[in-house]
Amino acid sequence: MRFIIIIFCLLYSNLLFSQKFFIEVVVPNIPSIKGEIQIGLYNKSATFPKVGKEFKTYRYKVTKKRMKFKLTDLPRGFYALALYHDINSDKVCNRNLIGIPTERFGFSNNVKPILSAPSFKSARLILLENKVVEIKLQ
Repeated sequence: MRFIIIIFCLLYSNLLFSQKFFIEVVVPNIPSIKGEIQIGLYNKSATFPKVGKEFKTYRYKVTKKRMKFKLTDLPRGFYALALYHDINSDKVCNRNLIGIPTERFGFSNNVKPILSAPSFKSARLILLENKVVEIKLQ
């Protein structure tokens, strides 16, 4: 009997940890119906928000000024999002001479950067169930 209980507990815990969730990202203020939205999903503070170091990257063609994007098959955990409106579809967040982005961008929790990119902790989301987040472009 003890063996059966142990097996049941192991199977149940495996089921809990293997669950997959989604984050639905709502961007309500896209300035024009041109280009693409690129979303970087990060799961480590050491890589946030470094280009090319994302856990997953998503690109979507802009078709409306308010759009929703579903990031699926995500295990529970801590995540942070960084996104930008790639208006000229060159796959780069363009910047001016002093390094300030010239294309609109945003972070989870609508964190506004002051002199540098926000920390992972300030933009962190805890994914324990399906989640809807709104990120306004700055």
